[in-house]
Amino acid sequence: MARPTGAKGSGAKLSSSERLDRRSKSLKPLIDSFWQWCDQAEALPKSRLGKALIYAQNQRKALNQILNFGEIDLSNNASERNMKSYVIGRKNWLFSTSPKGAEANAIWMSWIESAKANGLTPFKYLQDIIEKISKLPVFMKTEELEAYLPWNWQDENKPSIPAKMAVAK
Repeated sequence: MARPTGAKGSGAKLSSSERLDRRSKSLKPLIDSFWQWCDQAEALPKSRLGKALIYAQNQRKALNQILNFGEIDLSNNASERNMKSYVIGRKNWLFSTSPKGAEANAIWMSWIESAKANGLTPFKYLQDIIEKISKLPVFMKTEELEAYLPWNWQDENKPSIPAKMAVAK
């Protein structure tokens, strides 16, 4: 029987505290069982199973965060969907022929996708913050720069739309 796709039943419409509660009841026992099995499993370190066990053990702390934070989504579908345009257009990114070029590309992609996720027009947002940040003093405090982050930035010509409403459109 095929498993249903989509957000139905995944808790996507729950608040973070409701997700956390649901996870502590239904997911925690499964994860505890998984770690118990990993701790007791015997496999040669260089076998496929051995490599998978080592990888899982090395990621245990990160993987367990799903039980501590209801804000974390169980799926990375949204991230993958956001990256799809970059994968499809990878020939356009040939300037990333060095680690510095790749780093610059990753920074721009992060800014653009963060702007989209917060309901902003990326070009307008980037144009505005580049202009404003270039006029700031050299040694700004972190708190002063936070106003320029996509979730805090407001277009002076348009009333702000909460990110949840903008994404839902």
